[in-house]
Amino acid sequence: MRLSHVKIAGFKSFVDPTHIALPGQIVGIVGPNGCGKSNIIDALRWVLGESRASALRGESMQDVIFNGSGKRKSVSRASVELIFDNSLGKALGQWSSYAEISIKRVLLRDGDSIYHINNQHVRRKDVTDIFLGTGLGARAYAIIEQGMISRIIDAKPEELRVFLEEAAGVSKYRDRRRETELRIADTRDNLLRVDDILLELVRQITRLTEQAAMARNYRDLESKRDTTQQLLWLVNKRDADTRRAQFAQAVEKTKNELESETSQLREMESLLEKARVEHYSQADLLHAKQGELYAINADIARLEQHIVHINDQRARLSQQIENDTFQIEQQRTQSQSVQSLLTHWQQKQQEAGTQVGDLEIQAALEAQHLPQAEELVRTWQERHNAMQRDHLVSQQQFKLIDAQREHVQHNVQQLELRCSRLLLEQDNLPQVNHDGLAEMQRQLLDADAERKSQQQQLTQLQVQLPEADARRNSQRVAIQDLERQLSQTEATLSALQQLQQQVDNNQNLKEWLTRYQLDQTPRLWQSIDIEAGWEDALEAVLRERLNALGLSNLDVAAQWVDAPPAKLAVFVADEAHSPKVLHDVELTPLVQFVSCRDTRTTMVVSDWLANVYAAKTLEQGLSLRHRLPAGAWLVTPQGHLIGVHSLLFHAPDDQVHGVLARQREIERLQEAAQQQRKLLDQGNLQMEETESAYRSIESRIAPVRAVDGELQERQHEIQVNILKFTQAKEYSQERATQIARELQELTEQSTAERDQLEGLAERMNALREGIATQQADAEMVKGRATTEEAALREQRERSQKAQHQLQEARFFNKTCTDKIADLEHNFKQIELALTQLEECSVRGHAELDGIEDGTSKQQLQEALQKQQLGEQALAETRSLMEQATDKLHALERNRLSCEQKLHPLREKVGELSLKEQEMRLQYEKWAEQLQGADEAALLVLSESMSTKPTTLENELNRLNGDIEQLGAVNLAALEELQAAEERKTYLDIQAKDLADAVDTLEGAIRRIDKESRDLLMATYNEVNRHLAEMFPVLFGGGDARLVLTGDEILDSGVQVMAQPPGKKNTSINLLSGGEKALTAIALVFSLFQLNPAPFCLLDEVDAPLDDTNTERLCKLIKKMAQQTQFIFISHNKITMELAQQLVGVTMQERGVSHVVAVDIEEALRLRDDSAIAA
Repeated sequence: MRLSHVKIAGFKSFVDPTHIALPGQIVGIVGPNGCGKSNIIDALRWVLGESRASALRGESMQDVIFNGSGKRKSVSRASVELIFDNSLGKALGQWSSYAEISIKRVLLRDGDSIYHINNQHVRRKDVTDIFLGTGLGARAYAIIEQGMISRIIDAKPEELRVFLEEAAGVSKYRDRRRETELRIADTRDNLLRVDDILLELVRQITRLTEQAAMARNYRDLESKRDTTQQLLWLVNKRDADTRRAQFAQAVEKTKNELESETSQLREMESLLEKARVEHYSQADLLHAKQGELYAINADIARLEQHIVHINDQRARLSQQIENDTFQIEQQRTQSQSVQSLLTHWQQKQQEAGTQVGDLEIQAALEAQHLPQAEELVRTWQERHNAMQRDHLVSQQQFKLIDAQREHVQHNVQQLELRCSRLLLEQDNLPQVNHDGLAEMQRQLLDADAERKSQQQQLTQLQVQLPEADARRNSQRVAIQDLERQLSQTEATLSALQQLQQQVDNNQNLKEWLTRYQLDQTPRLWQSIDIEAGWEDALEAVLRERLNALGLSNLDVAAQWVDAPPAKLAVFVADEAHSPKVLHDVELTPLVQFVSCRDTRTTMVVSDWLANVYAAKTLEQGLSLRHRLPAGAWLVTPQGHLIGVHSLLFHAPDDQVHGVLARQREIERLQEAAQQQRKLLDQGNLQMEETESAYRSIESRIAPVRAVDGELQERQHEIQVNILKFTQAKEYSQERATQIARELQELTEQSTAERDQLEGLAERMNALREGIATQQADAEMVKGRATTEEAALREQRERSQKAQHQLQEARFFNKTCTDKIADLEHNFKQIELALTQLEECSVRGHAELDGIEDGTSKQQLQEALQKQQLGEQALAETRSLMEQATDKLHALERNRLSCEQKLHPLREKVGELSLKEQEMRLQYEKWAEQLQGADEAALLVLSESMSTKPTTLENELNRLNGDIEQLGAVNLAALEELQAAEERKTYLDIQAKDLADAVDTLEGAIRRIDKESRDLLMATYNEVNRHLAEMFPVLFGGGDARLVLTGDEILDSGVQVMAQPPGKKNTSINLLSGGEKALTAIALVFSLFQLNPAPFCLLDEVDAPLDDTNTERLCKLIKKMAQQTQFIFISHNKITMELAQQLVGVTMQERGVSHVVAVDIEEALRLRDDSAIAA
């Protein structure tokens, strides 16, 4: 898979859409600093899934979008697209079958990042999965940016292991292991949830078992209601079928009438079609006549044009004949002139040949004297040059000694100046003030004592602050606990109050009570209390009377027009009487456990509970039942009623079940909530006091800390002054000793320099005398050389003059020869042209005589006669056409009239069809309601009872009323019980499956660890082998290897040990920057040898290398480019020469990068031309 194209738009400095083609295996990106070259590397890293803004040299991901420049506005999106050539099918996953893969990333200003693969919207993970284990990706080793080489070498062992894992392809195993661990965690969570559900399900099954018995009583009434409902549906179905048949007959009749009218319309349309055919026929005839007339007009125009053409041709031929005659005369005159010039130049050629022979003899004689004169001049020049060299050497020696003299003299002056400066400095050295030092030391002691006092006070406050903070946190936690308890209490209270409000959940009853203004009347249970444990007993005795309404007078019930739609009890306290109580010591009246909130209610409850006694257990009740008077009952705490001859078991199926217990719990919760609010208010007050104390301590700490800081600064300032004073004293003493030593050294140097100055003056005098003698001898030799050079110049001038005269004679002879050849050629051309002109003139006369125009004029007259006849026929055809059009319009009006008659019939058919469809839908609705029912059995049943709809509806209402009187029943208890048991079985199996899944996943992790360990160890050994081979290639020797920092390779770090040739360093940190860079490159390329990435990006990795190492790197890249595509950024000419393709980046417009083409062949050609010119 090779990168073939890069498309960038709006990314950093590439604001304009930019297309970069990468056909080569080695591509170089070049350009000046700051032009945006590295932005191309950032774009490639970004589109491969990089999500760290710092890795893209930005603070946020929005920084990659072009933010504007001096002349450009900012853009709202950035996009980068990479196009890969996958003709070999090396891509991973579902994209391996595509010959070309396009990966695109788009980022919008609002932060949305969008990925596409082959124009399909994908996730970021899908992009990273394609390059998983290939060395490519946002953080892989195949993208080497500026400074990344040094970061690879300086990386921590754990960070370096990541590159080894990427090369080994272990990253995909690591992802699989992480996914497996997540699955194990999810599976264990699911297992815990299943266990919790099973525990709750056991409780639910216990409760449903009790409710299932209650549901069976309800099923019988429900079955009767369903049968009645199905009979009603069957009757409605038969009625709908009858009415549907009636409407279907009416539709059929109306359709017959519609078809009759439609038949008449079809006859009218047939006549209309015939008329339309006749109209089309007349139209075609009219068009044909018009076409014939147009053809005749065209023939007339053609003949007229032909006659004009003949006249033009005759005039042209006459003019051509005259021109040919004139040119023939000119050619004959020109032929005579050429013959005269040819004779003149033949004479000139003979004279030039004679002159060339004489000049060749003279030039040969002059050339014989030239070598002797040149030898004399060379001899005297060599003597003069030798003397000049000797003279120049002497002068250079003289100048060198003179410079040494000046230098020594300058040194003497500098030494004297330095001595004076040292003497001045010695006199100005500072004197030590011992009293000032003692004063500063005393101030330091005072500052230390004052600061210790402040620190002691600060320490006390800092100890108090955590204690106050702990108290504050403790009170805050207590307040939070109180708030949580209050919230739980209020939530429970609210839920219970809602349940109490749902006691009267019969909407019809509510409407009835509202109609008779009884909806605000309190219920009996709201005015009574009972001891704990006896709630079910009181509910079993009073039943619906527990929910009774208190009235002032029972006579008002006579005014109720209709009875209540549900069970309802009312009572009047005034009409109650004192019941007779059986005085038996072993029988306890139930009323003793009941307390009422007013006397009126007490009288009613006592009346209702008369002859009802309490038995603590069922066994006790059965033993005491024989002592009951007539009509008396014993009741247990569970609500079971025991009579003398009967036993009634209680089941909580009434709508007021639990209302008393809930009321008691509501009152308890209200008291608890009130108490919790009081405690919460007290806690908030204590919290405010504690917070105030904490703030007070904090406010006291700040000024103490500020004073301590000031004292510390003052103490530091005194210490600095003491240090300066001490250093000044030491410096003064050391400097005085140093000045004395330097003065002695300077005196010795000055004496030596003066001795050297005298020696240099003597050598200069001797050299000055020798230079004068050499100069006189050189002048004499120079005069003789000048004389010989003048003689040589005269001889050369004579020889050159003879050669020049010879060349001019030869040139004139050649000119004569060429002129004669040209004249002969011109003469032949003139003769040929003259022959052609004479032939052309003869042909023109013949053609002029053959032109005739009589036939064309006769044809023109015939065509004009045909034109007149055609116009008459066209007028007749147009008249017939108008008649056919009128007939067509009349038939069209008749057709429209027929269609208007059809419209009412169609509407009537539609209305009847809708009614018939309505009946059919009703029929289908009733049939759908009856789907699954036994219609044959229903028909038999309908024969034995009344099947009037009103009768069936009344029966249905009665059954519904009976079902409502049963109260709240869990109808789905049986199904829920069965479903719960089935679900428990399923959850038991699921729990076992989840436990097995955990074991399986843990085994998978062990296999993944083993495969990863084996693969990573093999990769480690292989990379070590490649590194041992690659390092000597880049360094010309040496040794390098990878070392594990731990025993377990899966979590062990990796270190690089490298020793260049001739070095025995123990750490890679001791290497130079260039050596570190080469070591990192060797490591990266070793990874490539193991797992070659599709392409490698190098950003100025050759910057720290010298030319020799750069050449080694280039050779290695060229070798590896057979398997991997390399894209590099470089300023190095050696690296640029390696590239098969160069991409130039410029920034002519400030802040905007552009890509320019770079022709390597043209650059090489210019280099070769420059080398040849040099």
